[in-house]
Amino acid sequence: MAVRICRTSLRDAAVKRLGSFMTGGARICTRQLSSGTGEAGTAAPKATLGTAGPTAKAPHPSKKGRLLTGAMIGLAIAGGAYISTADEATFCGWLFSATKLVNPLFALLDAEDAHRLAISAASQNLLPREKRPDPLILSLEVWGRKFRNPIGLAAGFDKNAEAIEGLLGLGFGFVEVGSVTPMPQEGNPKPRIFRLPKEGAILNRCGFNSEGIVVVAKRLGAQHGKRKMEETASNLSSSNDDVKQGGKAGPGILGVNIGKNKTSEDAAADYVQGVHTLSQYADYLVINVSSPNTPGLRRLQGRKQLKDLVKRVQAARDEMQWAEDGPPPLLVKIAPDLSKEDLQDIAAVALNLRLDGLIISNTTISRPDPVNSHPLAKEAGGLSGKPLFDLSTSILREMYILTRGKITLVGCGGISSGEDAYKKVRAGATLVQLYTSFAYGGPALIPQMKVQWLNWRSV
Repeated sequence: MAVRICRTSLRDAAVKRLGSFMTGGARICTRQLSSGTGEAGTAAPKATLGTAGPTAKAPHPSKKGRLLTGAMIGLAIAGGAYISTADEATFCGWLFSATKLVNPLFALLDAEDAHRLAISAASQNLLPREKRPDPLILSLEVWGRKFRNPIGLAAGFDKNAEAIEGLLGLGFGFVEVGSVTPMPQEGNPKPRIFRLPKEGAILNRCGFNSEGIVVVAKRLGAQHGKRKMEETASNLSSSNDDVKQGGKAGPGILGVNIGKNKTSEDAAADYVQGVHTLSQYADYLVINVSSPNTPGLRRLQGRKQLKDLVKRVQAARDEMQWAEDGPPPLLVKIAPDLSKEDLQDIAAVALNLRLDGLIISNTTISRPDPVNSHPLAKEAGGLSGKPLFDLSTSILREMYILTRGKITLVGCGGISSGEDAYKKVRAGATLVQLYTSFAYGGPALIPQMKVQWLNWRSV
């Protein structure tokens, strides 16, 4: 009897949550579409949900709003009927599958408006939440942190740490926020994001648009406080022998990616400020010196410049007071457009200074096939998505050899399936990150990738 009552309560809550997701999302969509604009001062990063190209003729706004609203209401009705006969795990799978129907509709919106809507939905917990446990074979321990799976969301999607809980709830093993700059900055002029859906790619020149360290620190502080309260409550009801899962932001691991302001004359000082303000909330920190959209930033990848920068950031981190779990690991994110000599220099610095990891890679300024023949190929900015896969994986493999497997590598760039992710691991990665494929494929991609990953492991 008690079990039936509990199950009924769960289903009632799920129905209420689904209705909130559908109607709430519809209200946001209709409001943005009727105004024709997104939220000011919250520009999107390099990728956005949806698959329509920039030259596609969009329907009239009122038609878009009716289409989105109708689709969401239809899914709510179908979900209400389905949940009456499904257990929680089955319903969870249905919710993720249902996002495949809604996600293409985001293509009707402007790229940055679509991204803004996605962040709003995630921040209000209107996205599906993964209730099914990951297979134990996917779990791993890196830097003394326990990852429930090796699939993460790359920096740039949640630049301002607005939606960490909602994004981790999708089933990512880790989420990286940022890049965060010390002072707020708007980034480059719009338009600055260009979809290439047929190529599975996106061009962006956002330029570190950020709300700044103070705003992000307040959000991370609130999230950290909530996590501590949950841990305290959990410890009171469980034995001390239980293994702590996740990190400082919840069930998954949180990375914080820090950058420099465009007008800053002392880049190292900007990164040091980021460490002093944000590192207490991070399970790992990332120095981003590889964005192609901030003038002079990539020059920091030179041997002397990188060595001086890493030493200053490490010193800033190590001078702070830390609990018994110690300071957060420090990683550097590098570009894929590097020569053999550049890679050798970075590897030497990483080994000499005992860097905790490298993320390989950021976007590329090159235009590999089939993008080179696309009309948008002449647009300035970094390219992400499927065309980046071979280049970034080649750099990853080379860096694994140069660092002799002694440095933890995170594979990023062009991953769109479990097969791609596993190829990154075979090239030397311990963890992998998504961005563009998630922007196009939506939440349903994550459980799909886990199944594919397991299948490729068995081959």
